[in-house]
Amino acid sequence: MSIEAANWAYAEDFVEEDRVILEARDVADQLGCVPVLPGAARAIEVLARAMRATSAVEIGTGAGVSLTYLLRGMAPAGVVTTIDVEPEHHKAARRTVAAAGFAPERARMITGRALDVLPRLTDGGYDIVLIDARKSEYPAYLEHAMRLLRSGGLLLMDNALWHGRVPDPAQRDKDTTAVRETLKAVREDERLTLALLTGGDGLLAAVKD
Repeated sequence: MSIEAANWAYAEDFVEEDRVILEARDVADQLGCVPVLPGAARAIEVLARAMRATSAVEIGTGAGVSLTYLLRGMAPAGVVTTIDVEPEHHKAARRTVAAAGFAPERARMITGRALDVLPRLTDGGYDIVLIDARKSEYPAYLEHAMRLLRSGGLLLMDNALWHGRVPDPAQRDKDTTAVRETLKAVREDERLTLALLTGGDGLLAAVKD
């Protein structure tokens, strides 16, 4: 194992996950949705806690892994609006949120295609927008995220390295290209102060001026 791989593995296992999260990961496997990996998930919680977030939008609910990490980091009355096209994902996420001890009203679940739902959300009304859904739609999600975030709000994008494909110029499939284009747009946007973290499958974090 290379030094880089050993460091990544150590960091991923550095903080143990509890029963609620591990069970949610098992459900995600059964549903065929891939949740945020532990390193990125913990970073999401820490960042949400650091900014004392009270409102967030999550694009891609899955079985509720990242949703639970968000809620654990946010202020006690914080609410996450989470969007997923699959009703079964939301059923699973509700069970995860309940098992984690959160009231159901802390997670506002909207079932539908994200690009149909996002235009209905309030401009500048959110502390955090977390992107973790269809990779080919990342550039469009970014446009909505910039509209939804308040000044000082935090943009988070999971799978920013997309299984190591993004740094490899030989990889030119649709999803990889879309993630690359999104990273380029973020890097060139003067309103954003950003960092690309290597935890999990890569986590982009950027603060909007």
